[in-house]
Amino acid sequence: MATNEKCLKFVRSVWESFRANSGLEPRHLRVTAARPGAVNFELPIEKQHTNRLNILHGGTIASMVDLGGSLAVASRGLFATGVSTDLNVTYLNSGGKIGDLIRAEVTCDKFGGTLAYTAIQFRNAQDQLVARGSHTKYVKMAFKDPQNITHELSPKPEKPSS
Repeated sequence: MATNEKCLKFVRSVWESFRANSGLEPRHLRVTAARPGAVNFELPIEKQHTNRLNILHGGTIASMVDLGGSLAVASRGLFATGVSTDLNVTYLNSGGKIGDLIRAEVTCDKFGGTLAYTAIQFRNAQDQLVARGSHTKYVKMAFKDPQNITHELSPKPEKPSS
C-alpha cells in the first residue's frame, strides 16, 4: 500500500475513534485526503453548526481547529494524538450557511518528541479564506500507544529529479 493511502486509512481510523468516543466533534465531517504531515477535510454545514444568524458558528470552527490539529498529528502516525497546550483562531470571512460546504487543510509544521505544532486554513463555498488557526499538542506520552505507526508515516525525503 502506498504511503498516502496508508496515511489516509490511518487518519480515518483515528477520526472514527474520535467520533465513537467524543461528543464534541462535528459528526458529518469527512476526511478527504491525507499524506504524512497534512490532512484535508470538509464539513457540510448543518443547523447545529450555526449561530443565531444562521451562519457557521465560530465555536464550530474552533472545534475543527482542535480536531484538525489532532488529525494532522495522526497523519504522522500517532493514534493517541496528545493533549492541547495552545489553540488560536483568526476569523476572516463568513464560513457559510446551512447547506454550504466548508473545507480545511491542516499541516503538522513541526513534529517533535514533546510538542507538535499545526496550522489550518478554512475556505468557504466561494473559495474565500474564512479562518486560520494554529494548535499546539503535547505528544510525548502519545508515543507509547501500541496503535501508532510513526515509523511507517515519517515523511520521506523527495528524490531529486534528473
